[in-house]
Amino acid sequence: MTQTNLGTALITGASSGIGALYADRLARLGYDLILVARNRERLNLLAEEITSRHGRAVEVFPADLNDPVALRSVENKLKQDASITLLVNNAGIGTHTPLLESDVDQMVRMIELNVTALTRLSYAAVPGFVARGRGALINIASAVAVSPETLNGVYGGSKAFALAFSQSLQHELAGKGVRVQAVLPGATATEFWARGGLPVEHLPAQIVMRAEDLVDAALLGFERGESVTLPSLHDVALWDAYEGARKAMAPHLSSNEVASRYQPLR
Repeated sequence: MTQTNLGTALITGASSGIGALYADRLARLGYDLILVARNRERLNLLAEEITSRHGRAVEVFPADLNDPVALRSVENKLKQDASITLLVNNAGIGTHTPLLESDVDQMVRMIELNVTALTRLSYAAVPGFVARGRGALINIASAVAVSPETLNGVYGGSKAFALAFSQSLQHELAGKGVRVQAVLPGATATEFWARGGLPVEHLPAQIVMRAEDLVDAALLGFERGESVTLPSLHDVALWDAYEGARKAMAPHLSSNEVASRYQPLR
């Protein structure tokens, strides 16, 4: 049993896959837990395992974040429980199907979970973190945030939002005692793929990372203070160049004059 106490981590999508692994690893590090997901039975089993293995306090909080009433209940928990020092926005859905083969209502549900729920929960947690001068936010985005052509465009767009939102918060909250990390996994061996209609077994093995390795790498990046963590990217110079180009453009993206290439020929 660990004696370290780092506060309480609230993890969404905690009943399986990446979320369940975050729960195990964070409990090992010294966090108590609040586990949020739809499946109460799975949450109870996971809570029992973690309590037995790590001796941490674990609260089960069944909630469907696509249900506005349930989402508000999680928001209220984040606002009212001052023991919460970490929010892991992991809940999400995705698909590989293109626009012409996708149901728009399912795409809207994806936006509601991947974007709206993440936003509302962040807004519920961050003011308390700032007031207490302590807290952290981990947003599970995806490598498709910077490669939207790879999978479904709505999914890629929702993860691009998670990345951009995280980067904006990193800038806004600098010096306020609140850390923000965006994690950009590549293909990971979880139930995610089967739910989206493409079992992970159908993907090339060389692009699929074990979920355990993904979470361990992401938490190492968190420990090192990384703002964006890409566990699959071996050549970090590529990301540094990408970010450098983005930041170099920033001062030049607004002007009172039209760029010369759009001006009429004289």
